Amino acid sequence: MVDAMPRAVERISAARTFGVGLATAILLAAGAPALADVFESQHGPVRVETVASGLVHPWGLAFLPDRAMLVTERPGRVRIATPDGALSQPLSGTPDVAASGQGGMLDVALDPDFETNNLVYLAFAEARDGGAALSVARARLDRDGLALHDVETIFRQQPATPGGRHFGARLAFSPDGTLFISSGDRGDRSDDAQEPGNHIGALMRINPDGSIPPGNPAETREGWAPEVWSIGHRNIQGAAIEPATGILWTNEHGARGGDEINIPEAGLNYGWPVIAYGRHYSGAPIGEGTHREGMEQPVYYWDPSIAPSGMAFYEGDVFPEWRGDIFIGALAGQHLARLSVEGASIVAEERLLDGLQERIRDVRSGPDGMIYLLTDASDGRILRLVPADR
Repeated sequence: MVDAMPRAVERISAARTFGVGLATAILLAAGAPALADVFESQHGPVRVETVASGLVHPWGLAFLPDRAMLVTERPGRVRIATPDGALSQPLSGTPDVAASGQGGMLDVALDPDFETNNLVYLAFAEARDGGAALSVARARLDRDGLALHDVETIFRQQPATPGGRHFGARLAFSPDGTLFISSGDRGDRSDDAQEPGNHIGALMRINPDGSIPPGNPAETREGWAPEVWSIGHRNIQGAAIEPATGILWTNEHGARGGDEINIPEAGLNYGWPVIAYGRHYSGAPIGEGTHREGMEQPVYYWDPSIAPSGMAFYEGDVFPEWRGDIFIGALAGQHLARLSVEGASIVAEERLLDGLQERIRDVRSGPDGMIYLLTDASDGRILRLVPADR
């Protein structure tokens, strides 16, 4: 039995209201693995294979067209892993990072037109006057030379602050070609997450060259920074586009409880630190409680916290029962959460790989139909989930 029962709440947005109603629908993992590398699930046993190991706190994973993978390591490196797990030397030309605490080289994403332009995007913590902050660079990948060229920083979070916590740093390309960038509240700047004129505790939306696309809230709302899409986020650690709708879903860390899943909409306020489903680490209450007029409710939340991280919608055929489900890695929870989706609601959860005892940092639906994971450790791994009978 897991040690935390997720709770669902009603999400009320400016456009629509969704009832979640999970009282009888929570699904739990079937138990400990039967073998060292085989784990039970509601749709049969799954095998966990190690694709590559020896990575130092790997953070982000992106598949290249030939099924090789770009993988980042938090100390500041980017490598290429072949489908059979061979790791390249670190790429040259990567930007300098502030590798302290939770900061360093973080997420990676391919340009939607990568096959013609070879552009990749890196989210990283950058040292600046006043401390550090999230930045995003794009560069041209030279596979043969194991190098990045024409590196250009296209976004810099403002302001920079001291400390090494809560950088956010997930990247997700929308079907319209714009790039979503998540940020955190930097750990001690929570109140700034309610200020739309900065990039603290916010979700940003930009063009691939860093310019501002039409449709951002600043067009009609005074005081909003041009890049900002939504505010009131604590630390968005997962972001994924739903394939069937093209809509962005995110997850973010709560404090002691209150991890959230949201569907962020332009110009809306998601409440942190005024409302939250959780308490401060001291045990003290957060803000005003769980509701306030003008602030959005999450689609789903966890209390106690599982510390959600990378997330992906499963699109493959290898696990047909899971198609369209969301998979989210849990850091503190050390498991993989599978969430069943109906419309804009989470209707069931299954906790997988409970016995793995690994912090799961990123999750990707692979082009081969398998599910790929990164484990956050000094000897981190790329893992692959396959049906046990294959």
